[in-house]
Amino acid sequence: MKNYVVCLKYGNKYSAEYVNKLYNMVNRNLTIDFEFVCYTEDATNIDPKVIIKPIPLISGVSGWWYKPMFFNPNLELRGTILFFDLDVVIFRNIDNLFTFETSKFCIIRDFNRHVIKDYNKFNSSVFRLTTGQHPQVYNDFIKDPNMQIRRFQGDQDWIRVAIKDGTYKYWPDEWIQSYKWEMRGKPRFDKQPRGQRDFEVNGAPVIKDTTSVAVFHGDPNPHNCKDQWVIDNWIK
Repeated sequence: MKNYVVCLKYGNKYSAEYVNKLYNMVNRNLTIDFEFVCYTEDATNIDPKVIIKPIPLISGVSGWWYKPMFFNPNLELRGTILFFDLDVVIFRNIDNLFTFETSKFCIIRDFNRHVIKDYNKFNSSVFRLTTGQHPQVYNDFIKDPNMQIRRFQGDQDWIRVAIKDGTYKYWPDEWIQSYKWEMRGKPRFDKQPRGQRDFEVNGAPVIKDTTSVAVFHGDPNPHNCKDQWVIDNWIK
């Protein structure tokens, strides 16, 4: 059975540079054989070593709302699928994301965990499944995608409702951390518009021994962050 690392690039929120850097970070930090696949409607400037698959465009659907397609039981990728959002920094070995609880769907426990004990919602920045696992996530979504988009704030809320308790596992919290909330301690931002903001004061993250992935949800995006650690681990 093949191992895939996949990402999703839709629209112009993230450039091809983000796909290429994710591909390079995975190459540096994964020793298991894998194929790297990007689903996109625009492959301009993406590294030719990245396998490109077209997004099956759906009226009214954009951005993260294409993530349910990875649960399509007829997806052409047949094997183990490890999904990453583009706004992550991978800086240590991630073999364990393929070897952990291999029979289960695995996903991040949402980062509000840093203030709410036993928080039990999903964050879909990193998840893993086997082709055909939890097909209801796709099948029930595709019946009326615009209704689900109106009902839920984001794809991860829909996925959480569709997947029942006991049929998934959270990644250990220490493995995948929020850069701004858990590694940098929720610092203050400068006065730039949302989407362009950086931390008010540059600093260094606190990194746990078993953390390998930093997630940049919201602000700052990695390309806007002037922390030297980010420059060293994402820019290169």
